[in-house]
Parts: sequence; C-alpha cells; structure tokens
Amino acid sequence: MDTTQPSSTNPSATSHEKPPEDEVEYPSGMRFGVIVVALCLSIFLTSLDGTIIAVAIPKITDKFHSLDDIGWYGSAYFLGTAAFQLFFGRLYSFLSVKWVYIAALTIFEIGSLVCGVAPSSNALIAGRVIAGVANAGVLTGTLVIIADSMPLDKRPFFTGLLGGIYGISAVSGPLLGGVLTDKISWRWCFYINLPLTGAVIAVIVFLFKESRVRQIEEMSVRRRVEKLDPWGTLIFIPAMVCLLLALQWGGSLYAWKNARIIVLFILFGILGAAFIGIQIWKQEDATVPPRIMKRRSIIAGSAFIFCLGGSFYTMTYFLPIYFQAIKGVSAVRSGIDNIPMVLALSLSAPLTGLFVSRVGYYKPPMFISVIFMSVGAGLISTLTAETSSGRWIGYQILYGVGSGCGVQQSLMAAQTTLEAKDIPTGTALMMFMQILGGTVFVSVAQTVFQNRLITGLAARVPGVDPRTVFNAGATSLRSPASGVPPDLLPAVLEVYRDALQGVYFVVAALSALAVVGAVAAEWRSVRGENVAGVVA
Repeated sequence: MDTTQPSSTNPSATSHEKPPEDEVEYPSGMRFGVIVVALCLSIFLTSLDGTIIAVAIPKITDKFHSLDDIGWYGSAYFLGTAAFQLFFGRLYSFLSVKWVYIAALTIFEIGSLVCGVAPSSNALIAGRVIAGVANAGVLTGTLVIIADSMPLDKRPFFTGLLGGIYGISAVSGPLLGGVLTDKISWRWCFYINLPLTGAVIAVIVFLFKESRVRQIEEMSVRRRVEKLDPWGTLIFIPAMVCLLLALQWGGSLYAWKNARIIVLFILFGILGAAFIGIQIWKQEDATVPPRIMKRRSIIAGSAFIFCLGGSFYTMTYFLPIYFQAIKGVSAVRSGIDNIPMVLALSLSAPLTGLFVSRVGYYKPPMFISVIFMSVGAGLISTLTAETSSGRWIGYQILYGVGSGCGVQQSLMAAQTTLEAKDIPTGTALMMFMQILGGTVFVSVAQTVFQNRLITGLAARVPGVDPRTVFNAGATSLRSPASGVPPDLLPAVLEVYRDALQGVYFVVAALSALAVVGAVAAEWRSVRGENVAGVVA
C-alpha cells in the first residue's frame, strides 16, 4: 500500500487515490473515435515490425552478404522489447502518459529510419534493437491510454479490439513484407512506418488529454530518478540480454552444453536473483513493487499469459512451416493459408471483450480459451500432406477463437485488481510475460523440432545429412538445389512432418497448462462499484 501522505494544502497530493469513475472526464464522439483508430494503427505497426522482416531476409542477406546475421534480424527486435518492457511500465506510472507515449513513437520512427537507410548489417541490427525498445513503450502505453480514455467496464471490448489487431499484424507481416520486397524494396518494410507513425503522433499530441494528474508533479528530480528504480533497470537489462542470447545461440550457433551458453544462463540466474533482491529492497520504489506480485490475480494472470504467449508465438512461427514444407507452397501463400486463424482471433477477441463488458467477469473466457486452444493445437498436430483444406481451416479457427478469447484476460485481471497508480506496472508485467513466454518456448520448440528431425532422419533416412535439410529451409526443401535426392524426398517430408508434430504437441501442452492460471484467477467483475481507475 502506498504510504505517501496527502498534503492539506495541495489537492494534487491525493491524486494517487482512486477517484470515482464518474468524476473523470473521458473523451467522446469523433475525438474518441480518432484516438482509438490511432491506437489501433500504432499497435498494428509495432507488431507488424516483428514479423514483416521474415520474407525480406533473403534480399537483405544478398545485399549485405550477412548469412550469419539472419537470426539477429528478428531476435534483436524482441531483445529490445523484452529488456525495456518493465522499465516503460515504471515510466508510465510516474511521468506523463502522453509524452512518454510520444517519446516511444518517436524512438520507433528513429529505429525504422535507421533500418531503412542501413548501410550495413550491423546498422540494421542496431535499428532493430532501437525499434524493439520503442515497441515496449508503445505496447504498454497503448493499453494505458485505453485505460485513461474510458471506465473499466468499457475497456474489455477495446482491449480485445487491440488484441485482434495485434494478431492480424503478427500473422500478416510476412504477406505485406513479401509484397513490399518484391514490388519495391526491402527497405520499404521500414519506411512504411515513418508517415503512419507520424500520423499517430499528431493525433496523440492534439487530441489526447490525460484525465488525471500524475503525482510526479510533487517530486524533486532526485526523487523521480529513485522512483524509476535505476539500479533494478541496470541489472534487469543485462539479465534479459544474457537469457535471450542463450536462447538465440543455443542449439543453433552453439550446442546447448557449450561453455558460452552455460555461462550465459549462469549470468542470467545471478543477475535475475540480484534483480529480485533489489525489488525486495526498494519496495515502493521497485520496478515491480513486491506487493503487486503478491496479488493472487497478478500471479495467476502472469502464469496464464506466459503459457498463452508461448503457445501463440510458437504456433504462428511453426504453422507456416507446415504449409511451406509439407504442402509445398510459397512463403507468401503460407501467409494466406494462415488467414483462418487470423480472422478467428480478430473477431473473437473484441466479441469476448464485449461479453466481459456485459457480464462483468473475465474468468470464464480464460477457460474457453484453454479448451479451444488445446483442442485446436491437438488437431493441428494431426495434419499431413493429404489433409483437406476444410480440416486445416477448421482446426485453425478453433485455435484462433481460443487465442482471441484469452488474449486480453490477464490485462483485465490486472486492471480490475490493482489500484489506479499500479495499472501501468501491471500492464507492462503482463506484456512482458507474454513476450517472455513466446521467446522461451519458440526456442524450446526449435530444439524439439531439430532433435526430432535429426533422430528421425538418422533412423529412417540415413542417406540424408540433417545439415542438408536444415540448410535447404522449408520453402526450398522440394527444390533440386536442396541436395535432397528426389527418391528420398517423400521419406524426408514424413520425418519433417513428425518433427513439426512434436512442436504442435508443445503448443497443445502450453495451452492446456494455462488452465492453472485460469483456475487461480480471482472472480472479480469489471462492473464492480469499487473499480480501479487509471494512473493517478
């Protein structure tokens, strides 16, 4: 509980207390609509940036002769996001939401520009890191602005709408990236962000007005710095770098038992323990105050979104590989074949939000999400080269509906449970757990895939070198230039399918494991009388 004492002479001293919802003036009409469109666009652009580069990578490596850097073009973005997610949650708690958000969008512009004009592979990677840092601020800031623009019982629908936009952008990135790369240049995968992000900045500058006064106005500069937990941040960022480097390099560049990977995991453990110690020591000045982590719904929501994030990111990464390798379609076509899942998610997310707004409880959709995602992933694991389009479309719809039902519920748990001043921190924590789950389990799934592929080839197609299959990639596996003998290709494809099946088992298990968070979450209503407002 915040121990700050109210001042008898300055009314803003009590601004951190939860004001009644009816005393807050929210935007309405055309102004509100334009703000929501701008927020949807910002989520679309930053989420798109995480996947749009996938199809452009061959052109980039041709330009820079940087085959060894392929993994960094994608992971550098998520490294920046994961490392700075919690820090932005702290910034939004004690600084102006409007200007921190504008700063994040501006950093995103800078990162996109650096990527667009990059003269070398290293410059491109640096730009990806910068844009990833901005993504952390935009993700949290968008949700905080939604919370600042409407009462709690109206937020589920719009949070679900943002979740749908997030899903659309994540899966449609390769499609748009392919079009831009083929028709114009891979650099336009980044240039496209500049005018559109500029439009979002203009909307926020001129139309968004914060509905509450932040308590930062009463603090000295030194106190502001202390509140931002600089020591915790300085420990947390290298901890995440060590973890993500270990996950990026392990099983690909180096074996998991390689000394470099072991040292990175050890450093992560030491730095992670130090970060936790600092959080306990700093208490109210911590990046994540311990009292927040003690809340049952925060623990449950974190576990739920960690599993859901791991499941969703792994599925979106590996399902296109089924279409490319097993069905033999192009990368762009595989993106089109993913549309059923995208549509199901984008429709079910806002509809679930509408349900939560009407009924009040976010817990039932968590159970629906677990059931649909588990069943959908289980059915996807049965896909073969002969599976009809009706089946793989139906299986994707099941999984997509489950994803849409669950995507915003941890955020609703945080906003319903926490006090006004803690909502940015809770929001950032949930976004961090989602990204962490995706980062960890995509790496786990990659290891499962590689191990099953190597074992399967050795047992069933001993005449084919696993390195030949890995180097060929999913889209070129059937090409004569792949090095796979034509007479052995059917057997290789069967082993490939079995390896993918192991990945989908991981996805199904994660989806089912999310039930732990669903069961543990409290039964709280977004329509209750003593609801938490937004940042005070």
